[in-house]
Amino acid sequence: MSETALEQINRRAIPVHATESFWTAQDGHKIRRIDWPGLETGGTPRGSILFFPGRGDNYEKYLETLEEWHRAGWRVTAADWRGQAGSGRLGNDAVTGHVDDLATWIDDLQSFWTDWKAATPRPHILSAHSMGGHLVLRGIAERKVDPDAMVLSAPMLGFVGSIPSAIGHLAAKLMCAIGDPKRPAWKWNEKPGVVPAGRQALLTGDDDRYEDEQWWRNERPELVMGPGSWGWVERSYASMRCLFAPGLLESVDTSVLLLGTSNDKLVSMRAIEEAAERLPAGELVRFGEEAQHEILRDTDAVRERAKTAIDEFLDRVALQK
Repeated sequence: MSETALEQINRRAIPVHATESFWTAQDGHKIRRIDWPGLETGGTPRGSILFFPGRGDNYEKYLETLEEWHRAGWRVTAADWRGQAGSGRLGNDAVTGHVDDLATWIDDLQSFWTDWKAATPRPHILSAHSMGGHLVLRGIAERKVDPDAMVLSAPMLGFVGSIPSAIGHLAAKLMCAIGDPKRPAWKWNEKPGVVPAGRQALLTGDDDRYEDEQWWRNERPELVMGPGSWGWVERSYASMRCLFAPGLLESVDTSVLLLGTSNDKLVSMRAIEEAAERLPAGELVRFGEEAQHEILRDTDAVRERAKTAIDEFLDRVALQK
């Protein structure tokens, strides 16, 4: 095993070989990004991976996974979504996550993808977590991006709860109608309408990885984000319902690996399972009580199983391209 592979990854430092910069959208909005140059395996690059985090997230939370992909020979890029982390805000304050419509993010995704793909070696892999997973899946379903394969970690394809999506959507529309859509939809935690016993219990079973996020928030205060807005909730319901329209997922012929856990307290595992069944080349890796929402930031045992599944999937994809 190489010296690089044996070197422990520091989750609380930007790797010396990674470069942080900004990409400028068509309307001039600056979106933060980070790039790894990519190692070579046998003299030939394995390809390129573009990763997007979830709602309220930042790419610092995923440095460990991104660095692992880099060490495996991939050219790696990650970026914020507009209005999150170091890419500005779209709401009334610095902590409430708002967007006028998820189509705004899809437009950014399309433009970023076009520029990134032209500058990186194939195969081109698109990967994302939670809300990011929803957005990139919608992006490929709407023919806005054309990756060679996709890896989705706990994609936000439905909210957890017994309320039917149509009823939840109607309630969110009402809340937007009777007040400012930019106002927070829930208290300072990660689950709409419910105050959990602890935020960590929703996200990861690994104490140290959970503390990494707070460390980065202290180091970079601009990363702090709390609840989503009622506008975000309403537009998310609308987008998720559209994504499950008859025939849309069935039209995606790209290989898609989905990772989900039945223990997820934020996004619906049932919706993830339905998507995996409807995607012609969909594959699902199921986790249970051992895993929380942030599968790529969970305990070593959970991460190792997820990493193995992703590596095997990417090996097959890379060999086919």
